[in-house]
Amino acid sequence: MPIEILMPALSPTMTEGNLAKWLKNEGEPVKPGDVIAEIETDKATMEVEAVDEGRIGKIVVPAGSQGVKVNQVIALLLEEGEDASALAKAATLVPKPAAPAATPAPAAAPAAVAQQPAAAPASAAAPTGERTFASPLARRMAQQAGLDLTRLNGSGPHGRIVKADIDAALARGVPAAKPAVAPAAAPAPTPPAFGLPAFTEQPHSMMRKVIARRLVESKREAPHFYLTLDCNLDRLLQLRQEINAKREKDKISVNDFVIKASALALKQVPAANASWTETAVRLYQAADVSVAVATPGGLITPIIRSADGKSLSTISREMKDLAARARENKLKPEEYQGGTFSVSNLGMFGIREFAAVINPPQGAILAVGAGEQRPIVKDNALAIATMMSCTLSVDHRVVDGAIGAEFLAAFKKLIEDPLSMLI
Repeated sequence: MPIEILMPALSPTMTEGNLAKWLKNEGEPVKPGDVIAEIETDKATMEVEAVDEGRIGKIVVPAGSQGVKVNQVIALLLEEGEDASALAKAATLVPKPAAPAATPAPAAAPAAVAQQPAAAPASAAAPTGERTFASPLARRMAQQAGLDLTRLNGSGPHGRIVKADIDAALARGVPAAKPAVAPAAAPAPTPPAFGLPAFTEQPHSMMRKVIARRLVESKREAPHFYLTLDCNLDRLLQLRQEINAKREKDKISVNDFVIKASALALKQVPAANASWTETAVRLYQAADVSVAVATPGGLITPIIRSADGKSLSTISREMKDLAARARENKLKPEEYQGGTFSVSNLGMFGIREFAAVINPPQGAILAVGAGEQRPIVKDNALAIATMMSCTLSVDHRVVDGAIGAEFLAAFKKLIEDPLSMLI
């Protein structure tokens, strides 16, 4: 019997994905480790490697298919000695594409590193008809630069062209063999109907679908309540200026202080570091802070693990690296899944105050506004101070008002006494 290649689960929460591209055609031989397809999840496009040896007998789910369920049969692999007649018998056992496959054992596994979302291959193809092997990121870079992949020698496994090869080619000034194919014309605006203005429609990406589902789930399931207080940033800004004056790179940001203060406050008030399950309240021992990062495709929350025990310098370096790779869709699933508490900072956009939606299954999220000069009363006199408004959104099933207030008090004390975070 042919081996069933199933839609893999590329993360613990994945239930479906888009089959972006097949890299092997029917009849082509494969061996363990060969990249056979690219799967688009909510956060990244990942390569799928073959586990078994044989040849592709039948592609069940065509490239470009969306909403393919995990464990659904996507292809059949013929083993050595099997011919196409074996496919006829297997066809009666393969579920329809809309239904999940019954066999739980996967025949393909995801590659370890997430890649850039798949783009159309470079316009210049090999004249011999042979396929050029290149990573999705390398293909995208080549397409944007107008490079002919057939002119390059790959340094990756089995001669595969990778990002480093594209960078080297651009440095050498390798010319394009053919002019790039003109891009398709933008879709024409839909004519007005029933008094509506003309518009175009942008299909939902997998990321946008998951964001929408999780936000609706959060607002529907978690009874939100909100607590807001103001923090005086003057001492923190002074300390930050002194620290950064002694550093040539890896400058410390206000957000780095916020991450550190959030983690330390969670350690001081462990009841706030919790989430709800149907059988129990889950109290976390580690303060793993998820930090909201805006990307072209939507919001993603990379995690600073055990942030309470890390220096501001380490948090700064990790955050810069995670944010950069998040915007390029290069994060691994373990780098954005499993945080215990979230921070969302819109202060850099001048937002004074806002309330964020809880990131399920977490029990709370801290929304941080801009630091701005405001009049305050100090020692019975009017004064000016740099103030920052912070709003804690809390799942009332997990954290009561008193616990939320205790957390915010601990956070405020740390922000207004920043030296205590360095001890």
